[in-house]
Amino acid sequence: MVRIGIVGVGFMGRIHFLASQKLQGGEVAAICSRDPKKLAGDWTSTRGNFGPEPGPVDLTGVTPYDSYDAMLADPSLDLIDICNTTTHHPDTAIRALRAGKHVLVEKAIALTPELADEMLAVAKGTGKLLMVAHVLPYFPEFRFAAEAVRSGKYGALLGAHFTRVIAAPDWSAEIGDADVTGGPAVDLHIHDTHFIGLLAGVPKALFSVGHEANGAVNYLSTSYLYGPGGPAITCNSGAVAMPGRPFVHGFEIFLEGATLSHSSAGNLPLTVFPKVGAAFQPELPGGGDPLAAFTAELQAAVDGVNSNTEPAWLGGQLGRDALMLCYKECESVRTGKIVEC
Repeated sequence: MVRIGIVGVGFMGRIHFLASQKLQGGEVAAICSRDPKKLAGDWTSTRGNFGPEPGPVDLTGVTPYDSYDAMLADPSLDLIDICNTTTHHPDTAIRALRAGKHVLVEKAIALTPELADEMLAVAKGTGKLLMVAHVLPYFPEFRFAAEAVRSGKYGALLGAHFTRVIAAPDWSAEIGDADVTGGPAVDLHIHDTHFIGLLAGVPKALFSVGHEANGAVNYLSTSYLYGPGGPAITCNSGAVAMPGRPFVHGFEIFLEGATLSHSSAGNLPLTVFPKVGAAFQPELPGGGDPLAAFTAELQAAVDGVNSNTEPAWLGGQLGRDALMLCYKECESVRTGKIVEC
């Protein structure tokens, strides 16, 4: 049994805790927070943009720690699940790795690629897993797309367009603060750069146009340049929508033998348009459970610890490269130039 300690009991810490209830071979055995109410199970303040309404949780069998050092000294813990703010990710992760623990750190891995590189170096030196909790590939529609592209089931990837646009969240001011989260072009858009990297790798260069507010890029449109013969991939992402249309994400993926289409706008389901035959909507797992993707993500991390093998979709280098692309795009927005990756 992989015993997990969660650091940071905010919105994402709560989501991870709830999602862990359906794990096989893993369990949350400890939490760490400076808030005595949260340590006692009062999580009513952990509001977010999806999932069940926050409230009290049953922490029976879960050891509460108000000291991170005390948590790291617990020899029974195998995996530290880091859900605190992005500014604290490097220090929290490095201390856990050096304490002999495997690490799952929420996205973004860090605020800068240089800090991410330091984390990767420590993981390599300690021989422990550094996994980055990018959940998007575990959502059914994106999982189907990732498996279709990576398997070559419908032939080579020719091109794709991704969309992820939200209204400025009223539940978190931090997403717009570049000093805390990197701003929307990092905290939000990194979902896209991670998925694009997973499908096609790091491009040779990119070109972005966009808009800034309060020192942060809050909307951008990017062309990823893979060179002659490479896939033609574009994306638009940001936090500029009106409250009446608070969240839209989706994709059009063009393969040699099929087009894959999905949009959350109007609940348009994933549809496969094959080269031969009628379009169809594949049966997807999950059953409408909003936490199923997070359970699958955590299960991959637990399985990785059990096998001492880095899960492909949670790779530390993949998470670092996703962060790097976000900053290259911000550079392109600000300079108006093509930026090499």
